[in-house]
Amino acid sequence: MLNTLETRPGQADAGGQEFLVFTLAAQEYGIDILKVQEIRGYDSQGVTRIANAPAFVKGVTNLRGVIVPIVDMRIKFNLETVAYDHQTVVVILNLASRVVGVVVDGVSDVLLLQSAQISAAPQFGTAFSTEYLTGIGTIDERMLILVDIEKLMTSEEMALVDSAVQ
Repeated sequence: MLNTLETRPGQADAGGQEFLVFTLAAQEYGIDILKVQEIRGYDSQGVTRIANAPAFVKGVTNLRGVIVPIVDMRIKFNLETVAYDHQTVVVILNLASRVVGVVVDGVSDVLLLQSAQISAAPQFGTAFSTEYLTGIGTIDERMLILVDIEKLMTSEEMALVDSAVQ
């Protein structure tokens, strides 16, 4: 299964922004669609484990000649583990100077949110870090946790991934 997402110039007009919606443990998250390169089915046989890598790093895979680290978002977000199934996918992200894959339970759609539909991320004190959240998106009865995926994937702990992969 290989889906390439096509993005259109000018797609975020009038203050709106498009988000790819993915699920983890029945919660919906949104990431900037412009960071998404493609969506692939998850195949654990195609992932090579790296010694001494953080637990959230499943390993690396070869994507058309590019070595791509694969990060399990359930482990990264300290969620309960789940068996991978046919819904499990890897979202290939194109960030700054790197390509990274993130394993999620599934993707549902792409939503356009206007700025009025996006609220600031709530503050939880020191018990829960919100530094990687850009806000909460609401559309009809749905609430999306909006993640700054670039900030998350370029954080200090992700530098460990770079050193383990190289």
